[in-house]
Amino acid sequence: MYGFGPMNMMWDRTYILIIIGMVLSMLASAYVSRTFKKYADVKTKKGYTGAQVAQMILDVNNIQNVAVQPIRGELNDNYNSATKILSLSEPVANVQSVSAIGVAAHECGHAVQDAVGYKPLIWRAALVPIANFGTQVSFPLIIAGLFFGKFLITAGIVCFSAALVFQLVTLPVEFNASARALRILNEQEILDQEEMSMARHVLFAAALTYVAAAFASVLQLLRLIMIYGDRRN
Repeated sequence: MYGFGPMNMMWDRTYILIIIGMVLSMLASAYVSRTFKKYADVKTKKGYTGAQVAQMILDVNNIQNVAVQPIRGELNDNYNSATKILSLSEPVANVQSVSAIGVAAHECGHAVQDAVGYKPLIWRAALVPIANFGTQVSFPLIIAGLFFGKFLITAGIVCFSAALVFQLVTLPVEFNASARALRILNEQEILDQEEMSMARHVLFAAALTYVAAAFASVLQLLRLIMIYGDRRN
């Protein structure tokens, strides 16, 4: 028996699922950081910065309503479809490296998705408020259910599932953005074939972080379902 008291819920044997998820996420994060730093030391032959490549890709795709801006930090690059702002971190915006160009092109991939109405990107944007709400209330509901009734636990699991759906929808969005980025870099001959191979390594490493996060959430959901099922029995 797993038990379903307040302490047992936190320390029962199914906690191994959470540990596995945490380890995978940390390994993925360490791998992307190491890969980015490795190719951040490789200056591209044409000497473009990440910001220059981003603007080139936007121009080639006739995207005139997206602004490119530098931001402080590292590996926090992003594209905001609501504000039409493509933000590039300091190691990307003004650096002439394979890593910088790969990351900048990936974020431009999201801008292209937005411009062509890529459905998974639209679905992900619609899921943001639902996922945020689910993340905030799922565990408070589950804890409350320990004292006030199983229906609250069920509600908490459903809310957590909504957050998981967001992460699963994110996967094709990220993989598609990377595929678009690599195709554009190749077609526009921004990188040569050797540099393209390096850029693929950078984008593959970044994709692993999303896969690991989704897998960790699946394990978390499985744990909650296992514990709840044991309580019902």
